[in-house]
Amino acid sequence: MATRKREAPPPAQARAGMKKDLPEQFRDYRHVWVFIELERGQVHPVSFELLGEGRRLADQLGVQLAAIVLGPPGEFTWHAVAEAFAFDADLVYLVEEPLLTDYRNEPFTKALTDLVAAYKPEILLLGATTLGRDLAGSVATTLLTGLTADCTGLDVDADGSLAATRPTFGGSLLCTIYTLNCRPQMATVRPRVMRMPQRSNKPIGRIIRHDWRMCEEEIVTKVVDFLSDGQSENVNLAYADVVVAGGLGLGAAENLRLIKDLARTIGGDYGCSRPLVQKGWMPADRQIGQTGKTIRPKLYIAAGISGAVQHRVGVEGADLIVAINTDPNAPIFDFAHLAVVADAVSFLPALTEAFIRRLAPANRLKLVN
Repeated sequence: MATRKREAPPPAQARAGMKKDLPEQFRDYRHVWVFIELERGQVHPVSFELLGEGRRLADQLGVQLAAIVLGPPGEFTWHAVAEAFAFDADLVYLVEEPLLTDYRNEPFTKALTDLVAAYKPEILLLGATTLGRDLAGSVATTLLTGLTADCTGLDVDADGSLAATRPTFGGSLLCTIYTLNCRPQMATVRPRVMRMPQRSNKPIGRIIRHDWRMCEEEIVTKVVDFLSDGQSENVNLAYADVVVAGGLGLGAAENLRLIKDLARTIGGDYGCSRPLVQKGWMPADRQIGQTGKTIRPKLYIAAGISGAVQHRVGVEGADLIVAINTDPNAPIFDFAHLAVVADAVSFLPALTEAFIRRLAPANRLKLVN
C-alpha cells in the first residue's frame, strides 16, 4: 500500500499553529513607526524611502504612520520634522536633547526604547545603514523582541502580522520572517531597496514632544572628532542615476579604467562586483550587491559580471540593465533588459567612443588614459 506524502500546511495555517495569544502587555500596540536618521547635518534618504513603505503598511492595517525624530534642539531637527510630514507621516514623535547631537548608541537606544514603552508601536522600521543597524540591534535586544535585518520586502498578512522578507543562505533563497508573539515587530531595510515616494506639500501636523533626559555621566562613549578617509564621502553609488560596473570578466585591475572612462563619459558613477573587492582591485565602498551597495539607477551597465544571486539583489531595481559578457548562458542575462555577448575589454572602448560621438560637441569629455 502506497503511503501518501504529507503536504506542508499553507504558511498562514503553519503560523496559526505556532502563534500564541499575545501577552497582555502587547495587545494595545498600534501604528507603524519609521525612525528618521539624522547624522552630521543630513537626513538619510533611506528614511524617506521607509516612510513610503510605512505609509503602505499603515494603510493596510488601518493605523497611523508616525515618524521618530531624535536630535538636538535647533533648526536642523525641525527641518527633519517638516520633511517627515512632507513624506506623508501622520504625526511625529520628537525628542530634542543636546545629548542627541551626534549618534551614540547608549542615549539613542535609551530614548527610542523609552518612546516605544510609552507609546507602543506595532511596527518599527529603521534603515539598514551603519547607524541603523547598530541602533536596531540594541533596541530589539533591550525590548526582547524580534528583528529582521536587511529586508528586501515588507508586507502585512491577513492576520495583521508583518511579513519581512530577506535573502538567506548566501542570497540563494528568500525567507519571510514573522515576529508572532512580541511587539514591536522590527525590521531594517537597506537604502534604495524601496522606491523613493513622491514628496508632497503636506504641512506640519501633529507633534508629540517626549520629555526625555539623560546625564552625560551615564554615557560611556564620547565623541572626540570625525575623521574621513577622503574617499568614502565621494562615493554615492546608491543614488546615482547611471552606474557602470565591472567584474572578473575584465581580466586585470588595469582594465578598470575602461568602466571609469565610460562612466565619466555618460555622467555616471562606477562600481564592481564582490570578487574585485576581494582581490583588492577596488575599495569596499564601490561594491554592488547583497553585501555591498543596493542601487536603483535609470541605467546600469554591467561589464564582465556573471550575475550571481548576491549581485542580482543589489541591482534588480534598475530601470534598464545592460549586460556585457562572453558567456551567453551567464545568469545576468536572465534579468538584464539588454544582453551583449562580447568581450567587455574589447567592447567597452568602442561603446565609450560611440557615446562620445553621440554627445553634443560642447558636452564631450576628454578621456584620461
